[in-house]
Amino acid sequence: MASYRSKTSSYITVPVFLAAFLGIGVIGLLAVSSSKRPNLKYGVSCEMVNVVNEFPHDPEAFTQGLLYVENDTLFESTGIYGRSSVRKVALQTGKVEHLHKMDNSFFGEGLTLLGERLFQVTWLQDTGFIYDRNNLSQLGKFTNPMEDGWGLATDGKDLFGSDGSSTLYQIDPQTFEVISKQVVTYNGQEVQFLNELEFVNGEVWANVYGVDCIARISPKDGKVLGWILLQNLRAELLTAGNQGIDVLNGIAWDGKQDRIFVTGKLWPKLFEIKPYPIEKTEGIIEKLCLPETLQFGSS
Repeated sequence: MASYRSKTSSYITVPVFLAAFLGIGVIGLLAVSSSKRPNLKYGVSCEMVNVVNEFPHDPEAFTQGLLYVENDTLFESTGIYGRSSVRKVALQTGKVEHLHKMDNSFFGEGLTLLGERLFQVTWLQDTGFIYDRNNLSQLGKFTNPMEDGWGLATDGKDLFGSDGSSTLYQIDPQTFEVISKQVVTYNGQEVQFLNELEFVNGEVWANVYGVDCIARISPKDGKVLGWILLQNLRAELLTAGNQGIDVLNGIAWDGKQDRIFVTGKLWPKLFEIKPYPIEKTEGIIEKLCLPETLQFGSS
């Protein structure tokens, strides 16, 4: 999702926790790779990532939605009142090739492309927008049926949405009525703070707000099929002196070449990643990916 609250205090507890983990080498302990997906308890996979490529990313972009189209082109939705936008971005250079600035009263959130139309939701309002993918002109509005607007994705037929809770919505893109709702769970526990979404090979991948984890979700029943841990990306950026970065947010999939791209709010880089399976250490997911509480500042 992405509220301005995340800009002010999104990592009140997480950075300290992560730094402690890095200090004692937990990331190293996790990186015990296997040549094939291990047979894990509960049948849920756990993966870390290798960085395949790094690309420039606008460090002023408060990334809320991200998607890959073709010809090394991305679409991105950014937030913050007065700075929210929808933009077309060149992957290789990070250059913003076209930008639609939103009205100052809207806080941009999740974005997805279905056919020739881009769909975008907004934070704390039920107003959604539809844009022409070719020139980003606004084609219309719709009423968001979720409790709030955080993430959007599509399987090429329907929309999938998140509202910061543990609910994954399936939405009709013509009527904007909710087709189904699934409560996302891991080992019987609800996974809260579902944020930016991407549909990847029949699964919904979701950033979990406030942690450096992606949940791989079955859209049929909401069960978490696996976790992707990206703590190494944040560690790399912090080590390089990027102290102003905010939360991990933004997943894009190039289906033709099977490439995965991720970034974060105010991150100066976009990463192409390749997940690889690891041996799951008991309790790691609960500690790294399922924080008991998240503290937010004022929006």
